[in-house]
Amino acid sequence: MLTLHSKSKLPWQKNLVRKLKTTMTNNSFWGPYLEMAEQASVGIHLAVFVEPYLTYLLGGQKTVESRFSVHRIAPFNSVSEGDIVILKKASGPIVGLCQVTNVWDFKLEPKTWREIRNDFTEALCAQDPMFWDQRKHASYATLMRVKNVAKVPPIAVSKRDRRGWVVLKRINHQRTMFEDDQE
Repeated sequence: MLTLHSKSKLPWQKNLVRKLKTTMTNNSFWGPYLEMAEQASVGIHLAVFVEPYLTYLLGGQKTVESRFSVHRIAPFNSVSEGDIVILKKASGPIVGLCQVTNVWDFKLEPKTWREIRNDFTEALCAQDPMFWDQRKHASYATLMRVKNVAKVPPIAVSKRDRRGWVVLKRINHQRTMFEDDQE
């Protein structure tokens, strides 16, 4: 397993993208896309996954990723078509990445809950009623159709917080985690 050390002056986030670029350099899609992503208007996100959903996504059965929350937090209104999502196993390493092709942000109301369940249950691999029961108190949802899912050799990172979604690079021109502190 590759490990990203925090002794570098660069934060683990930037080291991670550089390691992915090196790891995927021979991949016909991801090599060029990662190279272009740092310079272009492509957002980069890290998403933490629990099983079995990580396996479903890496295996191609799950084609839509979802995040439900009580508050308006990332990825709500933070993800765009073309963005990269780095896949991290909960309490484990980075194991893959994918590209977002469609994004739907919802303020949840009874009608939108029904629409999401009717339109996305299969793509979410959410046939188990527990999936919906665990999210019943959410007020916001972001759903993302993904493609170009690729496994990567495990990469350990020193992410220590409990966030399930981290925006590493926004597509707007605001300050990002990749920029060194200028202060």
